[in-house]
Amino acid sequence: MFLSVFDMFKVGIGPSSSHTMGPMVAAARFLDGLRKAPFSVAGVKASLHGSLAFTGVGHATDRATILGLAGFVPESYDRKKADAAMAQIKATKTVTPDGLPALRFDPETDLNFDFGPNLPGHANGMILSATDPQGDVIQQETYYSIGGGFVMTQAELDAGKDTDEGAPVPYPFKSAAEMLEMAAISGLSIAEMKRANELSRRSVTDLDSGMRRLWQVMNDCIDRGLENDGILPGGLSVKRRAKAIHEKLLAERGMNLTAPHTINDWMSVYAMAVNEENAAGGQVVTAPTNGAAGVVPATIRYYLDHVPGATASRVPEFLLTAAAIGGLVKFNASISGAEAGCQAEVGSASAMAAAGLCAVMGGTAMQIENAAEIALEHHLGMTCDPVKGLVQVPCIERNGLGAIKAVSAASLALRGDGTHFVPLDSAIETMRQTGADMHEKYKETSLGGLAVNIPNC
Repeated sequence: MFLSVFDMFKVGIGPSSSHTMGPMVAAARFLDGLRKAPFSVAGVKASLHGSLAFTGVGHATDRATILGLAGFVPESYDRKKADAAMAQIKATKTVTPDGLPALRFDPETDLNFDFGPNLPGHANGMILSATDPQGDVIQQETYYSIGGGFVMTQAELDAGKDTDEGAPVPYPFKSAAEMLEMAAISGLSIAEMKRANELSRRSVTDLDSGMRRLWQVMNDCIDRGLENDGILPGGLSVKRRAKAIHEKLLAERGMNLTAPHTINDWMSVYAMAVNEENAAGGQVVTAPTNGAAGVVPATIRYYLDHVPGATASRVPEFLLTAAAIGGLVKFNASISGAEAGCQAEVGSASAMAAAGLCAVMGGTAMQIENAAEIALEHHLGMTCDPVKGLVQVPCIERNGLGAIKAVSAASLALRGDGTHFVPLDSAIETMRQTGADMHEKYKETSLGGLAVNIPNC
């Protein structure tokens, strides 16, 4: 299955790719179906299930669903317009998406949090319905937000994972073993094979300009996070720390007083800046999810700002390599915290970042695969237990540690010749099995772990 670099990295909004972006995308797809329907629609309803219900308020799932039904999409999201739309919807009890008549929708009664059993396809399920003037349901669709902003209908999920219907790509690897074999035979790097696959679907201009935009949004997000302070929304009264830490690090530069391990603080502060912005509902790039959005940009920023000889011209190589690894994880396991815990989010992001860094540091395909395996292996078993359902504790700091592990993994891999004991494919399969065995309360429901062991929350 072909997963584009623009599938693994998507410009969107915080705080969650699966719980905020996914429901908004699902609502947009539902509206597209209504615009083509041969009947008149008078109203819409939404029902949230599983993790979308349990942690939906903390992840702004309700707001995202409402705005999605009003016609908003993550790529062009405008916070001021969204706030105005929410006020109007609450006052008029209607949504007014383009291309459709005003639709009856009361947020108090037409949006339901169903805390019963999960829907059968995935922990992140939602049902969207259209009604006639009498209030009877005339069209209904079940959607699953499967992580990283990806959305599938029940029918698409039933059809299997490999639903790609595009033109064949020249290097269709579905495992790390196939990836390494194709690299050896072709003499190409992982990034070069990934680039060739991308160019079978889009132009050079679109690919290069799209990747430039991805890094620009990532970098801008870091900068905003380093400039903003205050208290994050949601009720936990979590204080933004990235700005203060960054100011201290800048003040210490050139004083010859800092320990070598201070470089870890630089990596952490870049990641924390992104995830503080994400927690505040700002613009981020899923990498591969919002909850793990800080790891890849922090590692790129570390490379550019702290590695001698680094050059921005190699950022596309980093992104392409990282996307190749992320695609393998998503296809063969999961990038959804609700499905497999945080090993699937920060663990995947760390593997992607380790691979990307190893590539731009001159690593071979075998060393890159080794770097990804090291990073993923040492996140295995990590639970997803956000306090109060907010993408704040432990998520913000966890991204910093994910970046540190990524850099360490890349460095270890570069010290070797690429041969190692555990293949990346085995680590990915182990993550899948671990996620399947993990108790549901540790998979983004906030029913276990830190979420229930922090007093006064």
